[in-house]
Amino acid sequence: MISTTAEYALRAAVLLAKHRDRLMGRAEIAAATCIPLDYSLKVLNALDAAGIVRSKRGPGGGYQLVRAANELTTLEVIQAVDEIPRIEKCPLGIVGHTQLCPLHKLLDEAAKSVEQAFRRVTIEDLAKANRSSSSCVFPSVPS
Repeated sequence: MISTTAEYALRAAVLLAKHRDRLMGRAEIAAATCIPLDYSLKVLNALDAAGIVRSKRGPGGGYQLVRAANELTTLEVIQAVDEIPRIEKCPLGIVGHTQLCPLHKLLDEAAKSVEQAFRRVTIEDLAKANRSSSSCVFPSVPS
């Protein structure tokens, strides 16, 4: 449904939301969210370029959410690193297909529903759910 990169971005955003009061280093984020360290740079750079996180280089540097977690949707985080593909024209390139066939229209409607679902859920919603859940909790990170 979403790419691994998008899932990694969501994990990082949730972790940063839970530790808003401080900068977190890339290695710390990678370890706490099970993102491969080398790949975490790509994810965090994309989030930085999209204005979702800010980065500070050097000793004492790291990453921090720029926006309030209750105003940041999961869709925005996903779109910072990837896209949910939508179908706007015949994916088969058939000349004369000016409208989507029933199958491609159904697939596009499904993608639209996925976008709407991600638009409704904020990073804060995920962070709160992660705190109260006994399963799928990120490893502890000292504050």
